[in-house]
Amino acid sequence: MTATSLIHIVDDDESMRAALQRLLTEGGFQTRVYGSTGEFLLEPLPDQPACLLLDVRMPGPSGLELQAALRRQNVMVPVIFLTGYADVGSSVRAMKAGAADFLEKPVEPAVLFAAIRSALAQDESRRAAGEAAERQRRRLDVLTPQQREVFEGIVVGKLNKQIAHELGISERTVKTRRAEVMAKLDADSLAELVRQAEQLGRLSNGDWPP
Repeated sequence: MTATSLIHIVDDDESMRAALQRLLTEGGFQTRVYGSTGEFLLEPLPDQPACLLLDVRMPGPSGLELQAALRRQNVMVPVIFLTGYADVGSSVRAMKAGAADFLEKPVEPAVLFAAIRSALAQDESRRAAGEAAERQRRRLDVLTPQQREVFEGIVVGKLNKQIAHELGISERTVKTRRAEVMAKLDADSLAELVRQAEQLGRLSNGDWPP
């Protein structure tokens, strides 16, 4: 996990940034450091598993504001907050917004490493799900527009005659296209077609069927 994972450290305290970077580097992690939320936002994120160690209180935009900005931009890197202040309100707000963890400074190395490993595992799972969704989308691309119309009707539970009526075609044509769909998607049953559609829906955050 550590070989290809990147830990982003955003903290306005230079000594804290240096200490965290040294600790994580010794632990085998790749790191990048930033002195402000603005500095982080100006740098493009490499396409690799990562997590963000983020100070809560900083001059300018806060860590919580950066978390909100990333969510608006659909940047899904897991966030671990670090704070020198026991602030229940900030903790609750951060966790409700999807933070991976919320730790108080000074943090024990073992606790920090455990939080990082958990966050990286979360990011790798998200990436794997996205790759699986993309593979499934590519499988659907082999369907013609006419076959896809029939497929979409089948997986939402419509009968052949309903699909035929809606598309203005015969039931025989629906059955023919249904057989073509099953062959192209390597599905040996209606249940398998539905399973594939449900899987794509989960991996696409519910955007399938359209």
